[in-house]
Amino acid sequence: MSDSTETSKIILIPQPPMCAMRPGNCVRSSETIVITLLDGTKVLGKIQDFNSIKGQVEILSDDGSETAIDLKTIKIFYLKSLRQWVRTETNESNNNEDALTMPAGKQTFEVNFTDGDKLDGETMGGRTERNGLFFFPAQNANQYINAFVPNEAIKDYSIGPRIGEVLVEDNIVSEEQINDVLSTQDEERKAPIGDFLKTKAIVTAMELERALEKQKSAPNMKLGEILISENLITEEQVNEALEAQKENRSKPLGEILVDKGLVSKTEIQQSLAKKLCIPFMDLDQFEIDAEAIALVPEDLVRKHCFLPLYSYNGKLVIALENPMAWDAIDAVRFHTNLYIEPVMAPQEKIESAINVVYSTDGGLEEVMLDDIDLELGPGEEAEEDIIETSMSDNVVVKLVNKTIADAYRQGVSDIHIEPYPGKDKTVVRFRKDGSLIHYFDIPPHLRNAIVARIKVMSNLDISERRKPQDGKIDFKKFARLNIELRVATIPTAAGQEDVVMRILAGGDPIPVGKLGLSTSNHDRLLSTISKPYGLFFVCGPTGSGKTTTLHSILGYLNTPERKIWTAEDPVEITQKGLRQVQVQPKIGLTFSACMRAFLRADPDIIMVGEMRDKETTNTGIEASLTGHLVFATLHTNSAPESITRLLDMGMDPFNFADAILGILAQRLTKRLCSSCKEAYTPDDQEIDELLSEYYSDHKFPDTLEEVKASTKQQWLDEFSGEDGKLTLYNAKGCDECGQSGYSGRVGLHELLVASDNVKHNILEKAPVSELLATAQAEGMTTLKQDGIEKVLQGITDIHQVRKVCIK
Repeated sequence: MSDSTETSKIILIPQPPMCAMRPGNCVRSSETIVITLLDGTKVLGKIQDFNSIKGQVEILSDDGSETAIDLKTIKIFYLKSLRQWVRTETNESNNNEDALTMPAGKQTFEVNFTDGDKLDGETMGGRTERNGLFFFPAQNANQYINAFVPNEAIKDYSIGPRIGEVLVEDNIVSEEQINDVLSTQDEERKAPIGDFLKTKAIVTAMELERALEKQKSAPNMKLGEILISENLITEEQVNEALEAQKENRSKPLGEILVDKGLVSKTEIQQSLAKKLCIPFMDLDQFEIDAEAIALVPEDLVRKHCFLPLYSYNGKLVIALENPMAWDAIDAVRFHTNLYIEPVMAPQEKIESAINVVYSTDGGLEEVMLDDIDLELGPGEEAEEDIIETSMSDNVVVKLVNKTIADAYRQGVSDIHIEPYPGKDKTVVRFRKDGSLIHYFDIPPHLRNAIVARIKVMSNLDISERRKPQDGKIDFKKFARLNIELRVATIPTAAGQEDVVMRILAGGDPIPVGKLGLSTSNHDRLLSTISKPYGLFFVCGPTGSGKTTTLHSILGYLNTPERKIWTAEDPVEITQKGLRQVQVQPKIGLTFSACMRAFLRADPDIIMVGEMRDKETTNTGIEASLTGHLVFATLHTNSAPESITRLLDMGMDPFNFADAILGILAQRLTKRLCSSCKEAYTPDDQEIDELLSEYYSDHKFPDTLEEVKASTKQQWLDEFSGEDGKLTLYNAKGCDECGQSGYSGRVGLHELLVASDNVKHNILEKAPVSELLATAQAEGMTTLKQDGIEKVLQGITDIHQVRKVCIK
């Protein structure tokens, strides 16, 4: 077994609560593990796998043999590697400092084993799983090691101070009041079975949770029997507790404190959070990340009553009332394939937030009409101007918020609100995966109120109906979803106004490796953009994903030693480390003005949202020639056409040829639904048609048939199945894809690298056909060729490729 961290497998072992997930913190299969068994035997080896659900750890011994050890036979194990403890912050795009109460890092711990041994010291917090306790013994001020004790080896344990000590320390209650409550408990003997456990830090909650978990797997056992089998209480204490419960229902320490008016329920929860080293969230202030909401479906959230907050570094943070609700945590982990970081929040706050960020059950139109009936009464008619003043604001607010929330959750890019004159309904349509689909109809008497509401949210002039207006909605001001929308209003016939809202793609950039680039395009792209200076373009029509691709490239290049400036209209994707500027033409802050300002601000990399005029393009060329790496977008159809377009704008061929690094043209086409796509074997005629389309732009007057035969054999070698035949797919349709047969989109790419031959063509102002021939001879695949390869991979079908590739 090699000790190289490049080849060793990452073992999924938790980290301390809210600890940064860094490469050095990952547990790998090359690490030394020390295991002490219940019989006192010590086992040393290299950890190979750890599965808390299966209940075993696999190790590689020095003699090369692999062994699986059952957790039930283990007393404790630890990993010898030192790790760095670095506290993480909340979602950096949000201002949530006031919403998060963070416990301290190091806490005292004590573990009492069933064999009578005791282990104590300081730990960077603790985590519990179904099969035991993870804790992180501190080695110095900011380093720790991983340790784990299975349930079978634990008699009791504690992490952090007692709850009474926490309440006193936080000045919530006095020491005398705590003693008074404890005396009341002792005298009245009204505590539940769980309160007969030791009131030391997390012992009570953890041990009772452990007993109840065992009860689930042994339903015929009574709770008292389980507690006795766990050595938590004696049989006499069980009988005494049951007798006390017959007379008066018992109350735990926290409830007694609340009943006496000494503390609130929230204060009790905050103290428990501090004991457990788990953050306590104020959901009224916390800005929930829409990306996290999109990861988990509503039915799962409501079933387990939790709320996704935000995701980072392969983790998903969720808020629960009980952070030890293993069923909920396991269900979310299984659905998202992410490590789940539980935090605490009041249940009523969680339920309230769920109702805001997730839609209510049933269709929107049904809910909306019910609300309108309450306002108008059944069968009433009302004039539009009366409705505008009398209709409840709550109905309109709910309707607009729900429309936006539903659109985001369904992956919609644009929302179209289209009023029609007279008594016709106002149509709302969503653009999803490039196509418009009908969402619902708004009754005519609500259309003006809806448009006015959207204008208010966008800070537009609600009295101006004669000319177009542009604005932006920061939706987190109106609901607990951290998304933004670009709004455009356009006057239409009969004094009406259309509204189009584009949902801006927030969140982290997509890694370059997940853009859908072919292996060849991926490698050539990274080689091209890694140059120290030059000019690189991404081209395509509106909505083809140009900005997303540029931000993926910037994400790849974004390192602490680089200064990156961007000028965008609007700023859709934000990244830490980028200095991003919103273009505002009304005040003279144009793309060219931003470029000139950037050059005085010591940049390494500059990204310009669009080079639409000669001045901006010239400035970009000059910047690239003076040692800067410049990225921009163009609205052109193909990579070779982009060069002729720029030359037609008046660019100097000599400077342009020196500056250009490459051009990436792209399109987005619909992806086949993986749940219902139907496989079939194409006949020779269909394969020949694909070959003809694949080489439709090539000039092979004498050898075209030979080239086709070679490519056909290459396809068979690369894409055929075990039977040696190609497999293609048809769209069918199912409930998951809305019967369309397609779900999501995939990128098609055409990468032209500015080689010496291409630069020579630029100097000669060669036509598009000559540029295309040069690029293809050097390995460029056209948009349609890339699309056909994705057809052969089963990602899409040829009909969708033809729709977006005009040649």
